[in-house]
Amino acid sequence: MCLRPGMKAPDFEAQAYVKGEVKNIKLSDYQGKWVVLCFYPADFTFV
Repeated sequence: MCLRPGMKAPDFEAQAYVKGEVKNIKLSDYQGKWVVLCFYPADFTFV
């Protein structure tokens, strides 16, 4: 799937480090707020 600026991202669930703890979050939890998504391979995988 390729998203372009202005396109709506599909909702998804993931674990995130938030304020000192790991939490389950959904993209829809941040509806109406600015969100920056950064994806990269796991650290030190030499990919």
